Amino acid sequence: MTDSVILDVWCELQCPDCHRALDDVRALRARYGDRLDIRLRHFPLEKHKHAFAAAQAAEEAAEQGQGWPYAEALLARTAELADKGEPVLLDVARGLGLDVEEFDTALIDGRHILIVDADQAEGKAIGVTGTPTYVIDGERLDGGKSQEGLRARIEEIVDRLIASS
Repeated sequence: MTDSVILDVWCELQCPDCHRALDDVRALRARYGDRLDIRLRHFPLEKHKHAFAAAQAAEEAAEQGQGWPYAEALLARTAELADKGEPVLLDVARGLGLDVEEFDTALIDGRHILIVDADQAEGKAIGVTGTPTYVIDGERLDGGKSQEGLRARIEEIVDRLIASS
């Protein structure tokens, strides 16, 4: 078995565009399975006041083994997160059967802030300006303006990388 191809998805969990991009992420996951390692990377935007807490919550979910399911469930509720804030983060965790007390503690003690800050700094360093942004094999694809054609482009790159490995 060769190493899987890595696709970094720079995402913001209060972002409606990221919610719309989930169909592409799911389709890629279905097509490539474990040959494609889709990594959630955090890029909270200042215009969304709950995005930074949401990124921390997603890291806690990942620690509890539910990173992507949590991110997907939260992205389905971006409008509610904008309206109601952090209680939505705990409600999503509860819905997935995660340890809600641990979630609450993680948000209070800030144990995941460094991971979120590091992702954001790396994103800025490679030119991420909005979400979603995909990075695969050194190529940055900006989905913030339009998702049109991005999945096909990612598939071209993955197919090429799998064929050459």
